[in-house]
Formats: sequence, structure tokens, C-alpha cells
Amino acid sequence: MNLSMTLPDEPVASRELANILIVDDVPQNLVAMEALLARDDIRILKAASGPEALELLLVHDVALALLDVQMPDMDGFVLAELMRGSQRTRDVPIIFLTASPNDPARSFKGYETGAVDFLHKPIDPRIILGKVDVFVQLYQQRQQLKAQNARLERALQLNEAMIAVLTHDLRTPLSAISLCADRIKIEVGDGPLARTAHHVETSARRMARMIDQLLDFSRIRSGVIRLDLANHDVGALAHAVAEETRQANPTRAIEVSVAGETLGYFDSTRISQVLSNLLGNAVQYALGSTPIVLEVNGEDTAALHISVRNAGVLPANLVQRIFEPFKGSFHQSRGLGLGLYIVDQFVRAHGGNVVAQNVEDGVEFRVSVPRHAVR
Repeated sequence: MNLSMTLPDEPVASRELANILIVDDVPQNLVAMEALLARDDIRILKAASGPEALELLLVHDVALALLDVQMPDMDGFVLAELMRGSQRTRDVPIIFLTASPNDPARSFKGYETGAVDFLHKPIDPRIILGKVDVFVQLYQQRQQLKAQNARLERALQLNEAMIAVLTHDLRTPLSAISLCADRIKIEVGDGPLARTAHHVETSARRMARMIDQLLDFSRIRSGVIRLDLANHDVGALAHAVAEETRQANPTRAIEVSVAGETLGYFDSTRISQVLSNLLGNAVQYALGSTPIVLEVNGEDTAALHISVRNAGVLPANLVQRIFEPFKGSFHQSRGLGLGLYIVDQFVRAHGGNVVAQNVEDGVEFRVSVPRHAVR
């Protein structure tokens, strides 16, 4: 099995400086504010006008903007409105600084243009330092969260690539195992060795289903589900899948009921897998000897409705998460926990929906799919 893969180097996390933009047309104010705010994790960007500030904002990501309100040509309010109108700068926190007397109407205009605060000069250094510290911390936390999300996304991509490689390379030896088991059964006829070969064959089929589920999971997570849509009879597919399930589980009774017109525009492979996974789940968890019932109802002209029922009870704490991948099962697990997740994803790909519920005579899964799935 060849699992050699070239993995990209892990990015090294670094503490990014937080840019603080100060905009004031008075040079002395810029120098004083820069001296007040200077610290190792902050980079001060200074602008003497609105246009100069906009040029800096095109180049730098900014954790906080301190804008003087009274500036010639473009005052702080106009600059704030322009910042809010740009996708790049619309979320930059703004604190207005003004030497004007406290005017509620003027303050309201400041908040209306997107300010998070409005401070009057002369400004208490402790107040401005405290506010700047809060926004610097928030910016650094956002950057750390972004880096963490990037690492998680990379890990997910690598895991999915590994699943694809593993499942592909496992098929060849598994096929050889199945062929050898079948040959042993033919050679020895009846007897203990034949029963052993049968167990090997059954286990190989189960492993093949797991491999198929892992491949489907990898495709789903990678967003590469493609439907091969054509006219198919879902009623005929239901009978075929039920017969396959009976052959694999000869002691379990399965009844099939078909009503109405069951033709539609589907991916027959995916719909067959939906039926197979639902029946396989019912076989695995059905209680007693009550038959499993598969119904296909085509009396609705717009959609087909499929249901699978088996004796049993679905715990209340599992109903809301029954279609999640790798969930804990409500009996001792004999699979990967992907079958119902794949059902849900394939039904959604056809534009339909699937629900699970407890009914009077057991557990029921109901699938509804439009007769003409959209590509």
C-alpha cells in the first residue's frame, strides 16, 4: 500500500502587530498621540488628511482608527462614511476625537457614521490607552482565530486526502480476499472450511461497504458530488435493493410496497445507495422478528415519497443528530456511523429531505425527493 504524500510545510504562527491609524491635520497632535500609544505590539500609522488616510487603508489592515472630526477638505465624518462604504474597511472600529464643546447632535452624527466612541479633547491618557488596549486585544484575538481556522482547514484537507488514498489502495487486496474466499467455497463444497470461507466473504463485503462509505464521505466533504441524472423507476430500484439485502441477511424479512407512478429523473446509483443504507440500518437495529417495511409512494405528481420502518425505538437524544457523521450509535456500533449521513447528503443533492421519527409500530425514516432533480 503506497501512502507516500508530499505535505506542505506547517505555517509558523507569529504575533502580528496591530495597526492603529491616527488622522489629524495638526502635526503636533499626531506626534503626541504616537508617543502616548507607542508599545511593542502596535504599529502607528499617521495621516494628516482624509485622502492620505484612505491611501493607508488601501495598504494596511487596521485594528482601530482615531479620527479627528475637524479637518479641512474632508472632515472625520466624511472619512468615516467612506470607510463604511468599502468592503475592506467597513468593520474597522472608529473613535472620533474632537476639540468642540460637547454637543449631543454632533455626537449623534458621529455614532450615525459608524463610530464606536466619541472623545472630547483634551483627552485623559488613561481613557484612550484603555480603549486602544481593548481594540488591540480584539484584533489580535481575531487574527489568532483566523490562523487557527486556517490550520484546522488544512488538517481537514489532509485528512480527506488520506482517506481517499487509503480507500483507493485498500480495494485491491480486499478484492483478492473476496475472490480467494469464493474459490475456497467452490473447491471444498460443504464443511467447516466452507463456513470459514463464508465468514471471510461476509467480512470482506462489510469492509467493502465501509470503504465505499469513506469514499463517499471524502467526496461529500470535498464538495464533488456529481449526479448522473436520467429517467429511472424508483419502485424497480426498491425491489432490486431489497432482494440484495435479503440475500445478505437471509434471516431478516423485508416487505416492499409500491404505489402510484414511481418514474422520475434521478441518479439511480445514489438513490439505490440511499435505499441500501436505510435498509442496512433497519437490519442492523430492528428488534424482534417483525418484518422491515420499505414503501415507495408515487401518488404525488411532484415528488416521490419513500419510507423504511422497523421495530425499535429511536432515543430522543439521537433524533436531532441521527444524520451527523461518526455519531455514537444507539446500539453497539458495527459500522463507521456514516450510512445515514450519506443518505442525508445524497437526498439533499437531489433537492429532497429525509427525517427520522418514532412511530406507533417502531422507527421510521421518510425520504421525499422531487421527481425532477435540478442539476
